Amino acid sequence: MTALYLASSSEIRKQMLENVGLSFDLLPVRIDEDAIRAALVTDGVRPRDMADTLAEFKARKASERADGGLVLGSDQILSLDHDVFSKPTDRADAAEHLRKLSGATHELFSAAVIYEDAKPVWRFVGSAKMTMHRLTEAEIEDYLDLAWPNVAGCVGAYQAETLGARLFSRIDGDWFSVLGLPLLELLSYLRLRGVMTS
Repeated sequence: MTALYLASSSEIRKQMLENVGLSFDLLPVRIDEDAIRAALVTDGVRPRDMADTLAEFKARKASERADGGLVLGSDQILSLDHDVFSKPTDRADAAEHLRKLSGATHELFSAAVIYEDAKPVWRFVGSAKMTMHRLTEAEIEDYLDLAWPNVAGCVGAYQAETLGARLFSRIDGDWFSVLGLPLLELLSYLRLRGVMTS
């Protein structure tokens, strides 16, 4: 059976793979995502391609430590009117993110790249459009009273699978991409490769 490695420390991605019965090992990597993202923005790279590039960075770096097998890297980019959001630096920054997203529709791009033998063998970018209610200052503060610091590591300062669901009026697209991984497409590829579930 082909070994599978996840190049991430993301709890939600780990849980998604566990929930569908996949056997895998964790190979988290450290890359300077902010610096790479800033360089890509400067170069005018589209948000969709940013997600793909960051996912590949992670897969490639983790593949250097993997003992054969398939190495999965993933990343998610939030785009609003061509502006790319990073994870909030603190609660005040989270509130500012929510003010910008309030009453608007933004797009999430979730990329997955698989490396094998030091080269990419599969990639996919899923997407979803997220329409947020128009939020008052009181609603933003009340939400953060409940959700902070759990959303500190989340782009957009929300987790749509938990309390963040109350912020949205509409979600169009792939739910798994909202969570951070285009799971159905990934599973289809792993099935073709004979990666078995536990």
